[in-house]
Amino acid sequence: MARGQRRQVLLRLDPAVHAAVAKWAADDLRSVNAQIEIILRRALADAGRGVEAAPMRGRGRPRKDSGKPRGNE
Repeated sequence: MARGQRRQVLLRLDPAVHAAVAKWAADDLRSVNAQIEIILRRALADAGRGVEAAPMRGRGRPRKDSGKPRGNE
């Protein structure tokens, strides 16, 4: 698989676990999918198994004017 392509996995979660992750994700302005990836990356780093993965996109929705200069220009 080429670098940059995302892998899809089927994940079965207990409904209570999903609800807790969904609330955590909402609190952090992330999707459940992004929150699970954050949790997995932290767990890998804590276990000394960190990976050279592509950086995560910033939190929240991208700005509509992204890519445009800011200020009085």
